[in-house]
Amino acid sequence: MTGQGANGRGAKGKGKGLRILVSNDDGIHAPGLKVLEKIAKALSDDVFVVAPETEQSGASHSLTLALPLRMRKINARKFAISGTPTDCVMMGVMHLLKDAPPDLVLSGVNRGSNIADDVTYSGTIAAAMEGTVLGIPAIALSQAYGHSESPHVKWSCAETHGPRVIRDLLRVGWPRDVLINVNFPDVLPKEVTRTLITQQGKRDQATLNIDQRTDARGNPYFWIGFKRILSNPPEGTDLRAIYDGHISVTPLHLNLTETGVYGELRRALNRAGEPGASGAAPWRVTSTKREKFNS
Repeated sequence: MTGQGANGRGAKGKGKGLRILVSNDDGIHAPGLKVLEKIAKALSDDVFVVAPETEQSGASHSLTLALPLRMRKINARKFAISGTPTDCVMMGVMHLLKDAPPDLVLSGVNRGSNIADDVTYSGTIAAAMEGTVLGIPAIALSQAYGHSESPHVKWSCAETHGPRVIRDLLRVGWPRDVLINVNFPDVLPKEVTRTLITQQGKRDQATLNIDQRTDARGNPYFWIGFKRILSNPPEGTDLRAIYDGHISVTPLHLNLTETGVYGELRRALNRAGEPGASGAAPWRVTSTKREKFNS
């Protein structure tokens, strides 16, 4: 494994040698972005921020193609982009820092966890994904909330533990086609007991909520969201770690190919398509396969 970026510079301790690009999906004014700036500055003196002008939650890995991007300079090291998290990382790496690319991309700290199926919707994950696509080590960070009696986001948990977790990850390193997804639990910093390496879990889709309402003209409109209901996920998953008050660290791969099914499909379809095999039954998904798919 390696913790090196595209420029070949490896992970370093705090100092001007480690250039960090910070982004998010909650927008340039988000409190979590301020937290991540503090985390980044605990690791390095060379920090740049390029974040969306407005909230882009749920933007996933989308990019802006049908509209021009506008860039607003806040100061010499902080910029707002009228686009998605992916746009922001592209602009940061390929435009603003093209002559000296970052060694590390940090995305977050998201308001709310990005675990289980969240990772496919998340703009926070997407910013880290784009960094990985561009050959730069990248970490997404999210702060869970709503799992305790307090309605407030415990930003201090991510702010306290974030630098240590990132340093540990940089020390160990990870493959170039992998991004790291870190989630902090809804507890105070002193209540965190463990940091667990986890697998992506699966959320109970019964928590999906479509809220239909009526506007002043009598027309329906809808809000899509998730009910904050704790399920009973298996041990070893990101869901279970967060529910139990642990920090979750999940390596995510850019290649979404399911290699086991790939082999099965290739063998089955190749057999069905062989010359002289016209009498063979066509390949199809059986009930057994469907049960495996749904498990």
